[in-house]
Amino acid sequence: MEEIEVKFLDVDVQSLEKKLVENGAKKVGETLSRIKNFDFPDYRLKAEHAWVRLRTEFGKTTLTYKQRLGANIGLNGTGDEGMKEVEVEVGDFETTNKLLLSIGMIEKFSQERKRVRYYKDDIEFDIDTWPLVPTFLEIEGPSWDKVEKISKDLGFEWKDRFLGSFSQVSKKYGVDDHDYSVFTFTEQIKK
Repeated sequence: MEEIEVKFLDVDVQSLEKKLVENGAKKVGETLSRIKNFDFPDYRLKAEHAWVRLRTEFGKTTLTYKQRLGANIGLNGTGDEGMKEVEVEVGDFETTNKLLLSIGMIEKFSQERKRVRYYKDDIEFDIDTWPLVPTFLEIEGPSWDKVEKISKDLGFEWKDRFLGSFSQVSKKYGVDDHDYSVFTFTEQIKK
């Protein structure tokens, strides 16, 4: 399943939230997301530009297989042509963490971010704040046409969109989150 998602970097949160409301988006809430990424000891997923993510936010815990797609993968660490994503909801963060470790996966790193979520119809807007990186907007929807239209309605130039993971965003600001085993608001521990 293709993830249809774009990011707009370094946003003014107050102005953005006003535009979202003016465009009919409703605020869902705010959360502190806990995220752990996993691979096998031989890093076979990394070789395929893929990983397994365990995440809890908004009272929901998900386990996701993610794989970056496209010819631009790795080009200075930025940009790709989208993301393959297969996601399931799981019951418990800590138990799922133990399960992954029990089947031989290793934890690559642990992260957290603050997320403010808005919805309009079938479009999801996430205002994401991470340690050491300026806040950005992520827009996800059912089609590229809908995501492009709402982006323009919010005043963004489509040419300024960013396709890629948070790791690719962080590299634009001189931060490689993969250099850290822990990347949280209270501590950033380098590997």
